[in-house]
Amino acid sequence: MPALHELSASAQAQGIASRSFSAVELLEAHLARIERLNPALNAIVTFDLETARAVARAADEALARRALVGPLHGVPFTLKDCHTTSGLRTTVGFPPLSNHVPTEDGTVARRMKAAGGILIGKTNVPPLLGGPYTDNPIFGRTNNPWNLSRTPGGSSGGAAAAVAAGLVPIDIGSDALGSVRLPSHFCGLFGLKPSERRVSLHGHLCFGDVPGNPRVWRSICTVGPLARSLEDLELAFDILSGADGFDTELPPLPARRVPTPELRSLRVAFAPTLPGVPVARELRETVEALAGTLSGLGARVEEKLPALDYDDVFQSAWQLIQLVGGSPDAMEEEPTPPRIVEFTRLFDRRDHLIRTFDRFMEDWDVLLLPASISTAFRHAAPRAPIEVDGARVDYRHSAHHCLLFNLSGQPGVVLPSALSSDGLPIGVQLVGRRWEDERLLAAARAISEVTGPFRPPPETPPLS
Repeated sequence: MPALHELSASAQAQGIASRSFSAVELLEAHLARIERLNPALNAIVTFDLETARAVARAADEALARRALVGPLHGVPFTLKDCHTTSGLRTTVGFPPLSNHVPTEDGTVARRMKAAGGILIGKTNVPPLLGGPYTDNPIFGRTNNPWNLSRTPGGSSGGAAAAVAAGLVPIDIGSDALGSVRLPSHFCGLFGLKPSERRVSLHGHLCFGDVPGNPRVWRSICTVGPLARSLEDLELAFDILSGADGFDTELPPLPARRVPTPELRSLRVAFAPTLPGVPVARELRETVEALAGTLSGLGARVEEKLPALDYDDVFQSAWQLIQLVGGSPDAMEEEPTPPRIVEFTRLFDRRDHLIRTFDRFMEDWDVLLLPASISTAFRHAAPRAPIEVDGARVDYRHSAHHCLLFNLSGQPGVVLPSALSSDGLPIGVQLVGRRWEDERLLAAARAISEVTGPFRPPPETPPLS
């Protein structure tokens, strides 16, 4: 039988419900693993162990009365340090918020707890979630459990490191520039960026969205899970999605179950990379090999992308991100007219991109492409160039395979697919139709039979 920490969140919940083990036993197994591995990883940075142990005892007492709380009854989890948690500090890696303790849970924390989950603590992030590395002045640097000299990515880097190392079975991240998908790829996990406005942003802090400021991140940013199985992604999406009475822009669209399609019925467009975006040879070959395998199994597969000026798209994306929330400073009372005009024009360009991808996806069930330009890169300064097959590449390229679909509002899921020649995970990204997250997850279910399950990192990761 697998060790308790090796089980998925779904399997842990089933084990507790069947009384194969208790919530207290499960929690203590994870805490022992955290004590052993977290010092080297620095993934979980804030703990609430007294409360976690009390909730675990209460979960066992409820089960003795045959009172299951929800689908995560007794399952431990962590949250990215950007989701507000009542009585537990939420810093976003930003020194002015180093002692910020919210007085109420945001929607993510509230719904995970209501489902029966036991919050252990918070996972590390870059300051205000800005960047592909996870390092900040409050808690320091987080390391990749596959190789301590590599980054787990950002901004959900602490979440990815914790889940991959078996410190917890699931964490909830957020994604505005690939911040769920990039760390999932770097750490060999399953990760989901839902369609824009499927999951509430109430209680989510980042960039300009800090206490005391009006909410500015109304687009591009989404909330999604990182886990070691697709089943857990779907479970978390079911728990988190839908209107909550706080985020006023969420439609009343709850999650639904879509049957797994047969591979031979799938229509798969693929791209080994995007125009003008360099990618490491092994990542390109992984995408091409998977496309070839799916074609051999009967799927309709074609290398194809929408006709767009991708340089202009990426330039507009970075401009829009800077305008929407590039600073934690208080918003001016009266924004200058040029800023309003630029904002309006950028959203008009975004509308064109969304319409283009909506039409493109009418012919395809999924678009297959890399999640980034390389495997997990070495720790470096936040804006340092990234090495791709010996060439130095602008760091912004690392986000482009993901950022494109934050801009288009489409859902994206990363599946672990292979290991590189130097033993690092390679994930593939599947992108679906806007608003049809459940169909994307169903297609991912079918394709994951080819890409395979989660592979655990080494118990003693190298430092080289």
